[in-house]
Amino acid sequence: MRLARPLHNDAARSSRSPAQTLSLYMYTRIITLILVALVAPPLFAQEQKGPTLDELVAKNIEAKGGADALHALQSLKLTGKTLVNQGQIQFDYSQTKKRPGEVRTEATLQGMTLVQAYDGKEGWKISPFQGRKDPEKMSADDVKSLIEDSEIDGPLVDWKTKQSTVDYLGTEDVDGTLAYKLKVVRKNGDVNFVYLDPDHFLEIRILTQRVEQGAQVEVETDLGDYEKINGVFIPFSIEAGRKGDSDKQKTIIDKAEGNVPVNDAIFHFPAPSK
Repeated sequence: MRLARPLHNDAARSSRSPAQTLSLYMYTRIITLILVALVAPPLFAQEQKGPTLDELVAKNIEAKGGADALHALQSLKLTGKTLVNQGQIQFDYSQTKKRPGEVRTEATLQGMTLVQAYDGKEGWKISPFQGRKDPEKMSADDVKSLIEDSEIDGPLVDWKTKQSTVDYLGTEDVDGTLAYKLKVVRKNGDVNFVYLDPDHFLEIRILTQRVEQGAQVEVETDLGDYEKINGVFIPFSIEAGRKGDSDKQKTIIDKAEGNVPVNDAIFHFPAPSK
């Protein structure tokens, strides 16, 4: 009894003409293609769906150590060296940052020290390599880069509080890495294109566009060799220069200290000597 049905089916198939068999085959193929066309696009779209802006920002904050650790880091002191002129000249480097927005950077060579500082309101500098050994106040355009340098946690953390706007622009190749690209427009109009590593969600490049002395300037900064300081990942390799420049200055951090005591006086414009 079990064999009766298969034999009946075989008999029915053998009674069909070649044209009927071909027609049935084509009909089956068409139905299959229609089903694939209806089902595949939603599945493909689901597989291709990328992260949202909020997800990327959250992953960046988490990758750095988390919001609590970032906010707990109130000051940061970095020391190392800066290489310029294809590495032929080496400066001793130090930078001190303190919340809510103060920074002092020094570069020393042959007993002379270049200083750039910002106290949250105004910036100033000492430029001995240009023959200027007295402190000078910096222009509003020159201060823009110091405002960014004063940030301990980068442009994405607390971007709403900073009154910035952020957009996710998709992915872009960064030296062989398909990085997530975000556009940050700051309160003062400066633009940062932030590139996040797709695996670790830390910044690997920041391209900054700003107007200085009436001209558009693009500065490219590559970040790497992250190490954890007081629970926060900090880049120990910083390579920066004008976009397209082959000779960028490279800063290598040898030591980083978090929450060190800092005298606010180091950020302020020096009082005239009596």
